Amino acid sequence: LMYSLWQRLTLSDISPNRWVDASYLHRWVGCLQSWRQQSWLMQWGDEIGAILTSIVFVMSPFVPSTPGLSTETIALVMGAIAAFWVLLTLVDNRGGGITPIHITLLVFWTISAISTGLSPVKDAALRGLNLVSLYLILFVMLARLCRSARIRSWLIGIYLHLAVIVSAYGIHQSIYGAKQLGNWVDAESTLSKTTRAYSYLNNPNLLAAYLLPAIAFSVAAYFIWSGWMQKTLAIVMVVTNTYCLQVTYCRGAWVGAILGAIVAAALVYYWLRPTLPKFWKSWALPIALGAMFVIGGLTIIAVPMLRDRVLSIFSGGKDSSNNVRLEVWKAVSKMIHDRPIWGFGPGDRVFKKIYPIYQTSPRFGALAAYSIFLETIVEIGFIGFAALLWSIAVTINCGIKGLAKLRSTGNPQAYWLIAAIVAIVATIGQGTTDTEWYRPQIQTLWWLLVGIVASFYPGVDEPDFVTAPVTPILDRATDA
Repeated sequence: LMYSLWQRLTLSDISPNRWVDASYLHRWVGCLQSWRQQSWLMQWGDEIGAILTSIVFVMSPFVPSTPGLSTETIALVMGAIAAFWVLLTLVDNRGGGITPIHITLLVFWTISAISTGLSPVKDAALRGLNLVSLYLILFVMLARLCRSARIRSWLIGIYLHLAVIVSAYGIHQSIYGAKQLGNWVDAESTLSKTTRAYSYLNNPNLLAAYLLPAIAFSVAAYFIWSGWMQKTLAIVMVVTNTYCLQVTYCRGAWVGAILGAIVAAALVYYWLRPTLPKFWKSWALPIALGAMFVIGGLTIIAVPMLRDRVLSIFSGGKDSSNNVRLEVWKAVSKMIHDRPIWGFGPGDRVFKKIYPIYQTSPRFGALAAYSIFLETIVEIGFIGFAALLWSIAVTINCGIKGLAKLRSTGNPQAYWLIAAIVAIVATIGQGTTDTEWYRPQIQTLWWLLVGIVASFYPGVDEPDFVTAPVTPILDRATDA
């Protein structure tokens, strides 16, 4: 009974493509197919889409520190991506590609639209809805593009090469010092003189959120990239990204990393289990989890700065960062109490307009709710929150189904899928007490992760699912 309920909840029993075939809107898909056959440029439609989406990932980590470059610029590029996706949809007659994830996100968008119509600050909410729409179209484009193993590897490779540059600068800051741009460490704590790396993102928590997927993908790259030079590069990426994450001293990201490591151990065990000897089938996972906890515990004990930062999680309001969050959550609870069903409307502009009415003291200003879950409830109510949880559950379930399919064929592309699921869990773990998830640098990465999971869902068309090359970007010139 529970299994049947889970199957229904995660839409595992439905065939989205049958719904698509019966949809009136879907009749427009491929209506300009004859024009595409005559157009030389549109023969490279997916490659052009990959270039456009790559621009977003290349820009995003440098937006906060580059004069004249703003989040509106990223939104403009996503607008171009949305327009090009519409064009691709009209000229492409390929079926498939719709997954249960798409359905849950359509529900999420619908709830956001209703919340916008009921918002007391409709102008701000409408801008928020526009941004939500752009992000969801970015997901649809990425889910389409990542069905090609070649493009999937290209997009991941671009992100990994950028992340190692960002990490290298963060490590430089931790060694040589950097001006702290905010009150990121309690002035009365033993860490008051500690430099928290923020690299080009100008915020250590944002940097940490940016690096969580990079660590997962760089580990996966070691198993997918071929040749000792590529594997050495992957190891350098793992070490650099992990060390930079540590020197951000972001407690939420550390919690997310622990959750991600646990999920990674479980998924790798699932992937390898058919090939393991009898003893390791029973004991591999417990031994791996035990080793992680022992190594993590000894590291915390051995490094005083790390130990003090971890213990501050449990100090309650005595830590200034904790105290700010507790006070903001008190105000947020009042906001939720006043509009629990549909919220105040989507977007950070809505929160910035409404929160000052509820804040407990001028000292506790906030730009967001310090929790992606609380922020979601404030913006689109408990109905929207339920839709978000539903979408996450369906996404992870689709990922597991995709992993089962890959395991049956022994396809090493499974490591990209495992990394995407791990990064999703780690990002959610940090988002429990942070709202970096709403920043464009992380939102774009989030939809890349979800798009990768959707691309592996059994049943979607796979143009070069197995045969495409999977070498890193630095090796492309040699291939050419």
